[in-house]
Amino acid sequence: MNKQVNILNKKAKFEYQLIDQYKAGIVLTGTEIKSIRLNKASISESFCEFNDNQELFIINMFIDEYEFGNHYNHKTKSQRKLLLNKKELKKLNKDVKNTGLTIIPLKVFINEKGFAKVLISLAKGKKTYDKRQVIKERENKINLDRLKKI
Repeated sequence: MNKQVNILNKKAKFEYQLIDQYKAGIVLTGTEIKSIRLNKASISESFCEFNDNQELFIINMFIDEYEFGNHYNHKTKSQRKLLLNKKELKKLNKDVKNTGLTIIPLKVFINEKGFAKVLISLAKGKKTYDKRQVIKERENKINLDRLKKI
């Protein structure tokens, strides 16, 4: 049962400039947590959003149906509530409304107590020229490593 659960959003660092990170709990049903423990989830297309009651929800998070679940199985893509302190929620909400930043999930993991947690980040979208610069630096690093090998 000590199998490591580590579901990553690999595109996040390329698409966004990360500013602040928070660990948030997530409200799940029984079959959802069982699927996450089997690494059957994806957060590559997901984002976070506030509702009218100032509660933070994760949208478009894909959790595959639990294969041993019967008619009590969950929906694969639905809104799931994130749990943070009131102070953190107010700060995030203020930053999202005033400066136009977005909140994206970076990683889903299981902590020591067995609870599912989401590492979320306040982020600013990168421009295309910033992305080209990252690609150029990556290619230069690969070429330097090739030359060092020879």
